[in-house]
Amino acid sequence: MQRLPIAQLKIDRSFVRGLPDDVDSAAIVRATLSMAHDLGLRVVAEGVETDAQRDFLRQHGCDVFQGWLFARAMPAEELTVWLHAHTRARAGAPPG
Repeated sequence: MQRLPIAQLKIDRSFVRGLPDDVDSAAIVRATLSMAHDLGLRVVAEGVETDAQRDFLRQHGCDVFQGWLFARAMPAEELTVWLHAHTRARAGAPPG
């Protein structure tokens, strides 16, 4: 049995950028998601900046999203603070 030595596949932001309107980008992303899932791989989409991009990716089974729609790039030290604040907010607790 042939197996790739990877567990996940990343969709480059250059393909995400055109979603959902660019038919070529949409076709490449759908095919990539299908192939990756058929191989048992999780898929990460990078460069997600709009609700429409996220919605398209979610509708077609993307597993993980990265991009400015969720948070700006930040140093690791800031990430801990950001995660704490957003975890509390999602749980319904007041920030702080």
